[in-house]
Amino acid sequence: MTDHINVDATLRALLADVLGLGEERAAALTADSGLFGELPEFDSMAVATVLTEMEDRLGILIDDDEIDGEIFETYGNLLAFSERKVAG
Repeated sequence: MTDHINVDATLRALLADVLGLGEERAAALTADSGLFGELPEFDSMAVATVLTEMEDRLGILIDDDEIDGEIFETYGNLLAFSERKVAG
């Protein structure tokens, strides 16, 4: 369970930093919160930066063929993907 909390906290901090959301908006994200197409800050340019930061901060490698639009639809999808990658 600790991994879930660490991944969640890391992902929220990453989105706050990369997208400039600020801690309060990042903390308010729920599993159903829309990301790409919902948050004006989360555009196609931000996707690459978010992926790079996820690799750096979570210590994971993300292959291009693992990425699809669904991952960025909601915060819950992004968190689930991140947790799967961290779990190995």
